Amino acid sequence: MNSHILQIIYLIGSLSFIIGLKMLSKPNTARKGNLIAAFGMTIAIIGTIFLYEGIKTTNYIWIFGGLIIGSVLGTISAKKVQMTQMPEMVSLFNGMGGACAMLISVVEFNHLLHEYSFNSLPQGQVIIIMLGLIIGSISFIGSIVAWGKLSGKIGDLTLKIQQLINIGLLTIILALAVYISIFLPPNALTYFYIIWLLSAIYGILFVMPIGGADMPVVISLLNSFTGVAAAMGGFLYDNKVMLVGGILVGSAGTLLTVVMCKAMNRSLTNVLLGNFGGNSSSSSKSEALGNIQEINTGDTAILLKYASKVIIVPGYGLAVAQAQHVCHELEELLETQGVSVKYAIHPVAGRMPGHMNVLLAESNVSYDKLVEMENINPEFNTTDVVLVVGANDVVNPAAKTDPSSPIYGMPILDVENAKKIVVMKRSMKAGYAGIENMLFYQPKTSMLFGDAKNTLTKIIAEVKAL
Repeated sequence: MNSHILQIIYLIGSLSFIIGLKMLSKPNTARKGNLIAAFGMTIAIIGTIFLYEGIKTTNYIWIFGGLIIGSVLGTISAKKVQMTQMPEMVSLFNGMGGACAMLISVVEFNHLLHEYSFNSLPQGQVIIIMLGLIIGSISFIGSIVAWGKLSGKIGDLTLKIQQLINIGLLTIILALAVYISIFLPPNALTYFYIIWLLSAIYGILFVMPIGGADMPVVISLLNSFTGVAAAMGGFLYDNKVMLVGGILVGSAGTLLTVVMCKAMNRSLTNVLLGNFGGNSSSSSKSEALGNIQEINTGDTAILLKYASKVIIVPGYGLAVAQAQHVCHELEELLETQGVSVKYAIHPVAGRMPGHMNVLLAESNVSYDKLVEMENINPEFNTTDVVLVVGANDVVNPAAKTDPSSPIYGMPILDVENAKKIVVMKRSMKAGYAGIENMLFYQPKTSMLFGDAKNTLTKIIAEVKAL
């Protein structure tokens, strides 16, 4: 009876994942979708604890102890994290999923060895365990390295024959896994731990050379790895909800990776082998392109107040300054003055997919004002003023005009087509890709230096005074 009820719970949980994921595709339903998926996960966990026959009541103290500790740490982390640190948190949490899949493989392989003799191990389970171990280890270690790189704790490291080493290491890992799965040797446990160690090393070498501007793509790819590793656990335990959840995460992560590569006009192979946007790329800056024009907050306020149409381009600098609320205040003020205001959202603006959408939604910006790149680009020709707040590479015309640029071919926001551009930055420091921005030197571009939050506050005061 309990098993039938549990299967129904798993079905409800699986459906909630699918519905929740669908609702995440739209900003106005994303929050509700997240709650629906969380509900499905909650009932699946509770159902497993109390209805699965293999769980001993004596283990409840360990189960609930882990749930309480994890819930407390997760809640505190989520409450304290700044929006600028969200990509690091996503990477870290994703790594925890990979670690779970990895540890499941370790535990279950040892369990098989105790239950069966070496020559009678169930080959299908061994293959699934090997896949879970390899993929989970790469996802876990790779995500931790990504977290370190995004938080500035780990720098880029590229060896001269980095890719050859990676390919060779991956070949050895797969060869050992196939050997264990097919021949089931008596020393399989030793080979198992060697594979575990080599997979961890590969996870480090896989992510270390990836350049800064490509990190969002890598995080998305690692997320898909975690989903696949979780699906292996679902196969292993014949757990439908775990299987469905893993497949959804794996497929969604893969699709997102493809979409982001398309947004950058680069193949996944090019991302993984190209080292685009790493620290070493700073040497690729162009020669001086001319003089820049500076503007003050007073003149900026005049431009904005007497414009008919303004487009704001948010970037990572907006997140760093925590200026999203002030930016929304300026938008509302201009709207009361009869100015049409929209936000231009680039797919890879910020440090993770949807970073700018989440940031602006936090300050209650209307969803219909957040316009994606392909829809907003035709509007720049009819725009009086573009206010670029902390964005850099996503508005760099070099992507269209300079074949030698590392971002050449990447679709950008066509802000140079507007009548006037005001770029807000702390300094002339290069963006994440480490290259000079040609937009800053164009005659109709003016630079407004300073902290975004303080500068926007001053602009608001100036607009009100006019």
